[in-house]
Amino acid sequence: MHDLNEKQKADFIKNAGIASLAAFSLLAFGFNTDSQDNVSLLSTFALAGLAGYQVVWGVAPALHSPLMAVTNAISGMTALGGMLLLAHGNSGSSLIPNTPSHWMGAIATLLSFINISGGFLITGKMLEFFRRPEDPKDYFGLYAIPSALLVGGLGASYLSGNNLESVSGSVGIASAICCIAAIAGLADQKTARTGNVLGIAGVTFGLASTAADMSLAGATPAAFSQVGLLGGVGMALGASVASQVGPTELPQTVAAFHSLVGMAAMAGAAGEWLGNVGELDTGTMSAIYLATFIGGITFTGSVVAFSKLAGMMKSSPLTLPGRDQLNLAMVSVIAAGMAAFLNPDLAGSLNVDMNPETLQLESLSLNAVVSSILGYHLVASIGGADMPVVITVLNSYSGWALCAEGFLLGNALLAQVGALIGFSGAILTWIMCEAMGRSITAVIFGGAGTVAPKAGETTAMEGDITIGSVDNMMESLLEAKNIVIVPGYGLAVAQAQFAIADIAKKLKEMGKNVRFGIHPVAGRMPGQLNVLLAEANVPYDVVFEMDEINDDFEDTDVTLVIGASDTVSSAAEDDPNCSIYGMPVLRVWKSHMVFVLKRTVGNTGYAGMENPILFKDNVEVVLGDAHETCEALRSAL
Repeated sequence: MHDLNEKQKADFIKNAGIASLAAFSLLAFGFNTDSQDNVSLLSTFALAGLAGYQVVWGVAPALHSPLMAVTNAISGMTALGGMLLLAHGNSGSSLIPNTPSHWMGAIATLLSFINISGGFLITGKMLEFFRRPEDPKDYFGLYAIPSALLVGGLGASYLSGNNLESVSGSVGIASAICCIAAIAGLADQKTARTGNVLGIAGVTFGLASTAADMSLAGATPAAFSQVGLLGGVGMALGASVASQVGPTELPQTVAAFHSLVGMAAMAGAAGEWLGNVGELDTGTMSAIYLATFIGGITFTGSVVAFSKLAGMMKSSPLTLPGRDQLNLAMVSVIAAGMAAFLNPDLAGSLNVDMNPETLQLESLSLNAVVSSILGYHLVASIGGADMPVVITVLNSYSGWALCAEGFLLGNALLAQVGALIGFSGAILTWIMCEAMGRSITAVIFGGAGTVAPKAGETTAMEGDITIGSVDNMMESLLEAKNIVIVPGYGLAVAQAQFAIADIAKKLKEMGKNVRFGIHPVAGRMPGQLNVLLAEANVPYDVVFEMDEINDDFEDTDVTLVIGASDTVSSAAEDDPNCSIYGMPVLRVWKSHMVFVLKRTVGNTGYAGMENPILFKDNVEVVLGDAHETCEALRSAL
């Protein structure tokens, strides 16, 4: 009872600390804000964040990849900021932007539409994999009726000149509701496709509402033409990218799209300042600086994540001397720049003779450059094994960038949707860190406080590796009653999902109990292996998460490990000096017999060491390309 009370006390202390921090933040906001509108904006942000927090927990782990893809697409609503920038002060008739602010708006609009189109198309492709022949037909065309009613009503309000501002706000509310409902729809495979459609509707309503806001701001026909042209080109580019992406390329593609959101947020923030120099209040100026800061980290961090996932950079972490001190120094420079940006009079106290606008421009530019370097360093300092978590962090950052843009524009819709995405990414990050036994602080701050193990410290391997064959594997499978198949990223690389799906089907027809075990971070992003198996028509009810199947390995006759290494490594439990020590893994070595399909012996995972299970007496290694090995096994069966 004493231990239980102590644990309860620790939980209460933690929650009280969080509540105290929230109370301090609210008071700081109240003392520094100079507009009641900002208070209202904060309330919508908080409520949207709470709604996002609740719905994300209901999303099935198998659908975490589609969840990230759809939230990434929704974060393309940075287009709203770009559209409004094109509307303000645009008195010309040319399709070419005529001011720096308009150029920034054009960049933000183009990049955002690439993200919207590509993100939703990729999500749709993934969710189609989960469709089964026995699923009832979808009638999404009927949803065009309420959508047309809403957008048509907005058009009627514009033509009649009657309450356009109020009707636009109402359509914005529908946009936020649809975006929240989109995530809620991803809670189950049966409603996931509806969730994607609701996400598309939410973004469409947001764009329609913003078009009305452009009209209210006095946008010329040229401004609308610019938005139409940029939107069309962006959507075409996004569709082109999406058409070439399969489940294997999904992680790096999502990372690449995150970088577009970061760039769009930076462009939108810069454009807002350039178009209103000397006219903005402190709250808006703070939001501009923060949007640039978050956008810079998201942009370069996503580029590094893309490069590591695509094999263009080494997966090993960058370990510069004084890594944590470098990060702290960059944050300090950014903080000093923010002080100068918000209060240029500080230059006088330092005997710096500089025009206030010039000082603000240089401070904002310094912020953009240093935050981009910081984003590069933070993600480069994280090893490839943690990339699934990094992607969820970047997903969260894209939401906060969108949120900051909402505050700088005073746009409730952007604040709501940004909070939704920011909280959903943060929750996924927490889930992934728990699944990997990682410190969330270390991941967010580029491995802060962690020390890489010294070479030679890991436990020496004992015994010999037993090389097996397809014939041995077939005979064991035919004699087995309980079989578990554990796929890893190697399955995706070899494109062996269709062959292994057929093998599982044949074994099941023989009366055997065949199941799949999926580690939460198998692959290069959460849920990637679930998408691969869905593509091969593996039934949902035979695919289990790690926590659901880990206790069953002792009663399993044969386990097939295909292209997985770190996620099935016993070193995570037995070797304190191993880089993945403490990471929860699938305990496949407890099965009566294990066959590990590997291309070569010595081909290590991200841990950088040979998997100790290969040396166990009940494990045989079948060498060769996973696709060819699975095809041979399928033929033999």
